[in-house]
Amino acid sequence: MKNQKLNLIPFLPDDVAVNCLVRVPRSQHATLSLVSKSFRFLLSSPLFFTARSLLHSTQHILYLSIRTRAATLQWFTLHNNSHLIPLPPLPSPAIGSAYAVIGHAIYVIGGSINDIPSRHVWILDCRFHRWLSGPSMRVSREFAAAGVVDGKIYVIGGCVPDNWSRSVNWAEVFDPVTNRWEGISSPPEIRVKWMHASAVVEGKIYAMADRGGISLDPVSAAWESVGSELDLGWRGRASVVNGILYCYDYLGKIKGFDVEKRLWKELKGLDKGLPRFLCGATMADVGGKLVVVWESQGNANGKGKEMEIWCAEIDVNKNKDGELWGEVCWLSNVLSVPKGSSIVHCSSVAV
Repeated sequence: MKNQKLNLIPFLPDDVAVNCLVRVPRSQHATLSLVSKSFRFLLSSPLFFTARSLLHSTQHILYLSIRTRAATLQWFTLHNNSHLIPLPPLPSPAIGSAYAVIGHAIYVIGGSINDIPSRHVWILDCRFHRWLSGPSMRVSREFAAAGVVDGKIYVIGGCVPDNWSRSVNWAEVFDPVTNRWEGISSPPEIRVKWMHASAVVEGKIYAMADRGGISLDPVSAAWESVGSELDLGWRGRASVVNGILYCYDYLGKIKGFDVEKRLWKELKGLDKGLPRFLCGATMADVGGKLVVVWESQGNANGKGKEMEIWCAEIDVNKNKDGELWGEVCWLSNVLSVPKGSSIVHCSSVAV
């Protein structure tokens, strides 16, 4: 009897037990791991997360990076829509990195270390919260644009095209199947250095540069100007939800851009749900909801040594008249950080 294998759940075959356990919400995995060593082993295995994906039991989780006043970069994940949990630090944090998500992984691409642009790529495995070293790009970059189309990462700009190598590799694509970067042909007239924002809308990568924005259609390999409407209206870090690109403007409004109609519209219905101004507003599409993260001084006079990080989830939709409406599902103070800190980036990952 001592050598008899014990089932994960007594009186249930293990395959049935796994089928049950993968449906437990991600927020309860820490508690689930306390049940037994077998549960703990299962929860730390790739098989468990593969089963969650196959059974459509994955959840979209928010990941956030914050730069402190001491210039350190800290990573967090949102737990139960109530507070941020710290993650292991990035081994070599950089300034001006680009970010992309494929599957269960966040790719942190390039950036400068001690004012020197880097080719390096770090990968956060969000299943186990481990940092892995990824394949380096062909060109060092800082403040590049990045987007994912058909499971491949495209990076644009962030380098000075002053020699042959940087010119032919001004844009690159990474294929996780081959684990390699390849250069992408680009016309010389669009090769500017700095990219301040990027997003993917309807299969096109939009990159907002310091002198006008551009778009790349990976299927046709066509480069185009984004047009003045999008170029002038896009402010800050944006997110795309249900084909609409949302950003936060200087007047304290969340706006959505309809790419087909080339028109900005205010997201209505938020007057009583959100504060008037959202400092450092950053956005992500979390399971079809628009999640906004921002910085708050924490009290009326702004005194004290800490500031607060707030987060809100907004259900967004378009009515029959084409107007954009939003409803705040929840809003919470999720973290206190030293004053002088700033939100760098947020991403949504399905795990």
